[in-house]
Amino acid sequence: MVTDLQAEKPPQVLKKKRPQWIDILIGMILGIGVGYIIFLNYPTEEATEIAGYISLVSDIFLRLIKMIIGPLVFATLVTGVAHMGDAKSVGQVFLKAFGWFVIASVMSLLLGLLMANLLQPGHNLGMPLPSTDAAANIQTSTFTLKNFITHLVPKSFAEAMANNEILQIVVFSMFFGVALATLGDIGKTLTRAIDELSHVMLKITGYVMKLAPAAVFAAMAATVATNGVGILAKFAAFMAGFYVTLSILLCLLVLAGFIFLGPRILKLLKLIREAFLLSFATASSEAAYPKILSALDRFGVKRKISSLIMSIGYSFNLDGSMVYCTFAVLFIAQAYDIHLTIATQITMMAILMLTSKGMAGVPRASLVVIAATLGHFNIPEAGLLLILGIDVFLDMGRSATNVVGNSIATAVVAKWEGELLSEADAAANEKILDAELALKLDQTHKD
Repeated sequence: MVTDLQAEKPPQVLKKKRPQWIDILIGMILGIGVGYIIFLNYPTEEATEIAGYISLVSDIFLRLIKMIIGPLVFATLVTGVAHMGDAKSVGQVFLKAFGWFVIASVMSLLLGLLMANLLQPGHNLGMPLPSTDAAANIQTSTFTLKNFITHLVPKSFAEAMANNEILQIVVFSMFFGVALATLGDIGKTLTRAIDELSHVMLKITGYVMKLAPAAVFAAMAATVATNGVGILAKFAAFMAGFYVTLSILLCLLVLAGFIFLGPRILKLLKLIREAFLLSFATASSEAAYPKILSALDRFGVKRKISSLIMSIGYSFNLDGSMVYCTFAVLFIAQAYDIHLTIATQITMMAILMLTSKGMAGVPRASLVVIAATLGHFNIPEAGLLLILGIDVFLDMGRSATNVVGNSIATAVVAKWEGELLSEADAAANEKILDAELALKLDQTHKD
């Protein structure tokens, strides 16, 4: 009987399925092609209308992601914190993660300053500048230190879930998880129930992720159909300089990961490539969140660590976004020929260090932070109009970099805590996950 089962099962388990990152890449390429055809063959108004219909797919996908993020963060984080056992363990992990986040933030902001000063992307633009009286219509009043601190604590958990306020959900979940852990045997039933909820949310996530290639195609097609590729040529120096800066930051993050993880960092980069491409194509870090958790599972990071660090990282560790803030502010200042002293730039960096935290839940948050910073230093807010047209292309790089930064931070903290499986154990665990996935695919096919 055993021999018969072994003879029947391997073709199903070992059957190679094309990795989804390839489908995502194909979707990106096809989307650019289709979008460019629309841009060339239809007037602007018609192209915009067509793009609106095409983008329905990507809009629905992102809405589905937002639908599952709150419950997924709550369930995985509460379970993770409860399994840690006490508030001391949670605090220890949080402090280590926060230390990494602060160092990464300073490095990102400083790199943006250095590269903007070195490349001078705002000088000699060769195009008319928006009038200094023009308004970018971006609300900045919410970005004050006082408002940020009070915003950390939710008035209502239901409101935080309804508005997808990740940072508030994290705060409530940490309190809930610690309280659940202190209950001992009394809390075990509820802990199991929430753990089962996390599995349900991960199952729903699997269904939603099947739409990823189609969403990527729609997002790219709609963007190119509306803007064309000509807009990229106008801002070639700025965009090239920014992406060079992002590349340097990625190298620094990988180097930091190599110092703590060794050559194993290459395995992590391989595992998160789908998440990287997805976040790049959709210009959304949230879209990649479930895939990062799955990749970290395969890398050997225990879920109680990854759920905590990733949830916090989505508000406190936005490396790509912070590079953009300093780079863009200096670009605008240079465009208007406003000289900022080194002392002023350091002050600006300190302000951005505070105002950039918690930006994840705000639409076009980087622009909001930049607008607030421009006002502090009497730089025309109208300068934002220079980059509004290409912001979606820049947001792709920012989001993808945020994914890499949070993945590496989680793996490193897991190793510090002794919660990272050895390479051999992680490889064995990955085989189990692959077998479970193959079994699910087989059952789905039969159904």
